[in-house]
Amino acid sequence: MKENKMFCFQCQETAKGTGCTIQGVCGKKAETSRWQDLLLSVVRGVATIADALRGAGVETGQEVGDYLVDALFATITNANFDDQAILNKVDNGVRIKQTLISLAKEKNVELPDFQEVKWGGEKAGYEAEGDREGVLRNADEDLRSLKELTVLGLKGMAAYYEHASRLNERNGEIIAFMEKALAIVSDPSAGMDTLLSTVLETGKFGVDAMALLDKANTQAYGNPELTKVNIGTENRPGILISGHDLKDLEQLLEQTEGTGIDVYTHGEMLPAHYYPQLKKYKHLVGNYGNAWWKQKEEFETFNGPIVFTTNCIVPPSPKASYKDRVFTTNATGFPGWKHILPDENGHKDFSEVIEIARTCKAPTAIEQGEIIGGFAHAQVFALADKVVEAVRSGAIRKFIVMSGCDGRMKSRDYYTEFAAHLPKDTVILTSGCAKFKYNKLNLGDINGIPRVLDAGQCNDSYSWAVVALKLKEIFGANDINDLPIEFNIAWYEQKAVIVLLALLYLGIKNIHIGPTLPAFVSPNVLKVLVENFGLSGITTVEEDLKSMAG
Repeated sequence: MKENKMFCFQCQETAKGTGCTIQGVCGKKAETSRWQDLLLSVVRGVATIADALRGAGVETGQEVGDYLVDALFATITNANFDDQAILNKVDNGVRIKQTLISLAKEKNVELPDFQEVKWGGEKAGYEAEGDREGVLRNADEDLRSLKELTVLGLKGMAAYYEHASRLNERNGEIIAFMEKALAIVSDPSAGMDTLLSTVLETGKFGVDAMALLDKANTQAYGNPELTKVNIGTENRPGILISGHDLKDLEQLLEQTEGTGIDVYTHGEMLPAHYYPQLKKYKHLVGNYGNAWWKQKEEFETFNGPIVFTTNCIVPPSPKASYKDRVFTTNATGFPGWKHILPDENGHKDFSEVIEIARTCKAPTAIEQGEIIGGFAHAQVFALADKVVEAVRSGAIRKFIVMSGCDGRMKSRDYYTEFAAHLPKDTVILTSGCAKFKYNKLNLGDINGIPRVLDAGQCNDSYSWAVVALKLKEIFGANDINDLPIEFNIAWYEQKAVIVLLALLYLGIKNIHIGPTLPAFVSPNVLKVLVENFGLSGITTVEEDLKSMAG
């Protein structure tokens, strides 16, 4: 076995702001990184062949799209640390790839002469192929930057698409684009212009993916509505469910109803409380804890079992009391944790989780009170007259979109300070786990409108795009950038990347992102984004309050 090496720079906390080379800051080991690189190579190969077949008018079936989405999602930061689970996905991808190659031969479809297509998929070559096909396979810094920007955007898109597909909403055009984009990334001759246009087109399909998920969620569970969420605890045993997948939460609620066990949300699952068809379950009693990065201490005091439906796993310490009662499902995985698979109808059996919960004591309270949320686009439109009047009267002078991610770095205290010191005639529009930096501050309201409006999960950033376009129409603005809206976005992982690309596609300019600029954006690519979109980083709270809140 060769010495394990890695290079990963996909998240905001990447080592030294350049890339993790020994072990991921997230806890990902070098060998796991290698298998993820191998998996992404197989994904590119499958997509390239599928794109060639599609171009020749040959359909490949739903399995291919579902595979690409699941495999991309599994490589998102903090999603899957289980080497064997990742290698199983590699094996499955090799099988699909060989089937597609046979189909191409049968239909006389010529395939591109790319490494990802040519590699035969021999198990003995897994290690060498994983090493060869890592991020640094592209020697040119700028071409690498644009390719990785596309791939990371596709990872975020895949996450949103998977949630929608679990609610039986699919879109063949999105899958076709993902295949085309991955084929372009695989092409060693793809130039700057082609790659830049692919990045921007990724933003377009990012909007489509978020719209698809919004449709899926609201059709299944109703439009989010203004809701007060309990952040304390009850006196019965509980199950904590984390991540983003509302279908998993629904099934857990169905199976725990009448059992004497309460269900608590964690992290990005908080917005589930805003949906009428989910909050009707009386044993969905509250949200426990804060953003994902505090889970090591908060899981210790929860006392019951934990279910991860998507990424945001922090590897537990060896002495963690909770490490033997954590479950994963979907694209997530961690060595030693039990993985819950669906049956052929998509049903998941949570009985083992429930049995463990019966033996556990109730959660230990770590805070008390309530937080308010549920301000997705339908709820904001219901308050439209009130909002418009407040803007016209000058009671609301500016909206600040502070969507995105939270993280561990001390520099993220910037967002708490920024929110706390915003003038009292400004309103924060938020979504994603970035809100945990300020959603428990007492910022008051403006004429009954809370000064922090939480739309929901990171994908619900789509709501702020919809709201902005509606305000443009109401106020007769010529351009979306003429509205009194500023964007101060915090990012951590790849779902934030697709949100950013989506906002750029919609023509929104002068977006500030922080706490640091992405390591995967080269100086020359950054120059293009600055010149064309006014993209910039954050500075100090004082300076940014002047520039954004006037």
